[in-house]
Amino acid sequence: MRKTFFIACMNLVACAAIAQAQTIHLKPVWETDTTLRTPECVLVDPAKKVLYVACINGNPTLQNKGSYLAKVGMDGKVIKLKFTEGLNSTKGMGILGDKLYVTEMNQVAEVSLATGKILNRYPVAGAKFLNDIAIDTKKGIVYVSDSDDSKVWAITNGKPSLVLSGSPLKGPNGLLFENNQLLIGNGDGSLLSMDPATKKLTTLAKGMGGIDGIVALGNKKYVVTEWAGKVWYVQPDGKTELKLDTSKEKINSADIGYSASSQMLFVPTFFHNTVKAYSLK
Repeated sequence: MRKTFFIACMNLVACAAIAQAQTIHLKPVWETDTTLRTPECVLVDPAKKVLYVACINGNPTLQNKGSYLAKVGMDGKVIKLKFTEGLNSTKGMGILGDKLYVTEMNQVAEVSLATGKILNRYPVAGAKFLNDIAIDTKKGIVYVSDSDDSKVWAITNGKPSLVLSGSPLKGPNGLLFENNQLLIGNGDGSLLSMDPATKKLTTLAKGMGGIDGIVALGNKKYVVTEWAGKVWYVQPDGKTELKLDTSKEKINSADIGYSASSQMLFVPTFFHNTVKAYSLK
């Protein structure tokens, strides 16, 4: 009886230790200066070891023509404030080959990573509020969410096509392509996974607010953000943990970036006009 009780206790301790080991901790490391005006998205370029920051630079509406992409070092120092200029209400970004793609409300701009120049623009007919981008680098597909129209689009060889529309999509925003699956951050706070071949949707987690950014930590673990200022950790079994809440301070947490090599999370604070870096080690 005592031996059984002892083993049971030890198992509980072991389970508690495993559960503790599975969580993450966000430790502030640095914060940029406030020259990054209304930063909405941070994209990590592991090859060049730099960050690209999509700065709306004002109101996130169709009439905003002053948006730009900034190039920032992994230490938070701005390398080139206006790497790309003349953009319109920039939001989500993705890299395919030597080009960067960024949304502009009703079109997607294609930017040269070498020069920062805009090479092409791909209009999406009927689009209302194109938001985030995720890229299938193997097939060369650029996925784009339309938050105001509850749709997901795909751009292949410059040609847009509709992927998903309507329920259960509700104001989809954050996108991530991983392990041949497209993850979708829904406006109702659910994290969905779509099989591109069948278009079948699976719910990975729920109970959060409208999801803005999604990054993968590996082994089916994710960090997702709510624009209002909340950062969530999603475990493989779908359990969620609130790891950061700056909503009371009115510091937003928009579309995040993540460096797997340094285990650093980069959070754009939108109206707070900075990017904050956190260590996940």
